[in-house]
Amino acid sequence: MEAPRFPASDHCDGERFFNPAGWLNARSFSSLPKWWAQQLFTDQRKPWPKSAPAPQAPQLPAVVPAGKIAVTFVGHSTFLLQLPGLTILTDPIFAERASPFAWAGPKRVRPPALRLDQLPPIDVVLVTHNHYDHLDLSTLQWLSRERRPLFVTTLGNKAWLEARGVVNVVELDWWQAHAVSVGLTVTCTPAQHFAARWPWDRCRTLWGGFALETAAGRIYFAGDSGYCPAFREIGARLGPFDLALLPIGAYEPRWFMEPVHCTPDDAVRIHREVRARHSLAMHFGTFRLTDEAIDDPLLALASARTTQGVPETDFTALDFGETRLVGGPE
Repeated sequence: MEAPRFPASDHCDGERFFNPAGWLNARSFSSLPKWWAQQLFTDQRKPWPKSAPAPQAPQLPAVVPAGKIAVTFVGHSTFLLQLPGLTILTDPIFAERASPFAWAGPKRVRPPALRLDQLPPIDVVLVTHNHYDHLDLSTLQWLSRERRPLFVTTLGNKAWLEARGVVNVVELDWWQAHAVSVGLTVTCTPAQHFAARWPWDRCRTLWGGFALETAAGRIYFAGDSGYCPAFREIGARLGPFDLALLPIGAYEPRWFMEPVHCTPDDAVRIHREVRARHSLAMHFGTFRLTDEAIDDPLLALASARTTQGVPETDFTALDFGETRLVGGPE
């Protein structure tokens, strides 16, 4: 009898991963025809433009002051994080489509704020899970070849990446930590989501987020998640955070998306529960993945802040291509 691929836990049976008891699990692929039929025969799918205003040209700092983090929004869930002596890239996708096909699937409405060859040297790349809008293989292969960073990802992705030429990979289970260097420790955090690149490999790899302990402060990168009990625990165990990067888009229709993607209102709750000093929005305005309009997430975020009494200075969105310094005394 073969040994199980992974340690058995509250989110793994040794071969496949799942969300813990009491959490919501993703809808099966068999639910997709119902969603497609609703899109076809109702007006619930709001229109998106074929193209959106191009990102501004980033003004990357030559030097980042001690105790500060320079955050540049490249697009979707891709941020460039520059710290003194350390540069990190999150879920980098530079491809034209978030899809296994070059000719079909969600297409960008705006280009990345930086081209790959405009990136500075990269020390660490975070990959939260294997969905096409988060694990862009062509981008990771380029980074491995041209920038040679350390890739930190979730269980099950290391062998798959290495077989495709992406080297120097560390994979982590939930709550497992990896000391990258004296100035950086990465801890994998739980998320309510799922993994799949094809219908037949569903939940064969893990999904999650990452908490970073750095010399410039604590950073939380949530990845993809529906709202779940994990966030309060993440805040208690690993917070407070100087910076949180939280998803606000791809949430309609709720009957289908609730288990896997949070709403802007959920995101503001998450901001409070993980005890973030500053949060920045992501996962919006780049690929048309679901039914809400392109501007709906930002409008709903503003409403949620008002309802929950969170100032805009505490949770906002960067313009595409914008760089902002956070952390340190203010």
